[in-house]
Parts: sequence; C-alpha cells; structure tokens
Amino acid sequence: MKRAFASLCLSAALAVTGAVVTAGCGHGSDSGSPGPATAAAGRSGPRPLTWQQELRITDAQQRLTRRCMNSHGFAYWEDRTLTLRESMPVRYVQDDVAWAEEYGYGGRIEARQDQLRLHNPIAAYRQSLSATRRAAFDKALDGGGDSDVQVLSAQLPGGGQEVRTRLGGCTKVAEEALYGDPGDWFRASKAATGLPALYGQQLLRDRQLTTAVSAWSRCMKRAGLSYPDPRAARDAVRENTARLGTTGADKAFATERRTAAADATCARATSLKTVAATRETYYVDRLPGRYGEALDTYRRLERQAYDRAVRIVPQRA
Repeated sequence: MKRAFASLCLSAALAVTGAVVTAGCGHGSDSGSPGPATAAAGRSGPRPLTWQQELRITDAQQRLTRRCMNSHGFAYWEDRTLTLRESMPVRYVQDDVAWAEEYGYGGRIEARQDQLRLHNPIAAYRQSLSATRRAAFDKALDGGGDSDVQVLSAQLPGGGQEVRTRLGGCTKVAEEALYGDPGDWFRASKAATGLPALYGQQLLRDRQLTTAVSAWSRCMKRAGLSYPDPRAARDAVRENTARLGTTGADKAFATERRTAAADATCARATSLKTVAATRETYYVDRLPGRYGEALDTYRRLERQAYDRAVRIVPQRA
C-alpha cells in the first residue's frame, strides 16, 4: 500500500479544495533532523516519521515482497535506483537551497524514474513467462480467488465515502509483517490522509499563511521572478520544460534550477514552510477527538513499521 505522507500535508488539503496556495509537509533536509511540522506539533502522542524513515519502510516492504516471491519460485526486483539524497520528496514548499540548486524541482529525477517504469524488469519478467506461470506469478503476488484475498474497507473522514481495496499474496504478507493487521492499517491511513479535507478551506484563508505567501511572492519578484505562489512557479517551470522539449532540455533545466533555488531561498527568508506547518497544526489540534485518535493510530502503526524495517533493510546511501 503506497504511503505518501510523514505529517499532515497542506498539499493534500489543496488537492481536496482545488486551491492554489499550499505548503509542504514532513521534514525538509537530508540530514534527518526534525522539520517545522514536527517542531510545531501541538498534539501529544506519536510523532510523525521523517521522509527518510518512510522511505526505509517502502524499501523494507519491497524486500519482504521479493523474499516471498522468491519462496514461490519467482524472480522479483527491488527499486533502489535513487540515492537517499535524490529520493528527497519535493514538497510544495521546500527550503533546501543546495538541493534546489543541484536538482531544481526534481524534474530530471522524475523523468529518469518514468523511463525506468517504462522498462520495469518485473513487468518484462512477467511477460516472459508462459500463460500458466504468469497466472501463478499474479496469484503469488496479489492472491488468487476470494478465499485468498482480504477485502479492506474504510470510511473517509467527515462522513465521506467508503473506500475499499483487495489485498492478498506476497503483498499482504509484506504488509502484515510491517503493520500487523492490514485492516487496522488501511483504516488508519485512510482516516489520517483524509483529514485535510476537514480543515483545508480554513487553512487557505488563514491570515498568517496568506501573509507569508505574499511575502514569498515579493521576495521572488526581487529575484526577477513574478509568481503569486509556489504552485504557480512550479507550474511555469513544468510548462517551460514541456515547451522546449528534448532539444531545449539543458536550457529548461537551467531555468528549473534557477527558479527552484530562488523559490527555496524565499521560502527560507520568509519562513513560509514553518508558518504553513504551524498553522496546519493549529487546525489539526482543533479537530474532534476521534480524528486525533485516528491520527495517533496512524503514527503508531507507522512507527511500528519503521522499527521493524530497520531490521530488514539498511538506509539508502
């Protein structure tokens, strides 16, 4: 099951509300030191993981899946092609200037990953199998009939729709080894990642946040770049890269790095990331108690998974 957040993310709130002002989540540097979302956490209870810790859980899940598939007589590949530094998630607001100067917004990293997905060794291997062995591969990985597959369900926060997924085979084996009961993890993760829908509109109108975004925009203008918010800057870079195409790739990347470095510099100068994390914490702390309990459960299960992951795989170099 894909995990996508270390702390509650403003970007998730924005995805729900469709607004244009957003900030990052989790932790900002390669060092693994706590970022503003952790430092600003007002609630007692389990602390969110860093992105480095989350990545290690993902790597452990792949390792467990490979071991299980090997035990069924199949080859399986883990994806550890990126270094730890390259793997840093680019939140909507990030203030690691050195990273931005080297990687921009991560456009070339994403492009390389897209190419690797097109030539996925697991997919190629599966296609090389006979029809009978291919069916056996699929069953080993994801389970067979209803008797081999567990149907998980969860209610989204705020009386939202019920979501379901099917889990079986080695995918289930790996998840159970890390999180324990898959149903508990599915419900906790859906509850926690759905929380931004409950406070997103309030957050977007928050005066402290909008003031910080305006300060960021003025800072960017002084650097010769006119954007109302970080999303607009990133969208413009993406459009420029697409417009220049392959022949203008180097020019596009130079623009990406310059814009991203200015973005990160202004985010740091205006404390935008810290303000965003602090104001998000303010609204999370005021959610009804049952949602706080759901968040605590989510973080507790993630912490359990990480404690198990460190015994399974080393941290990426």
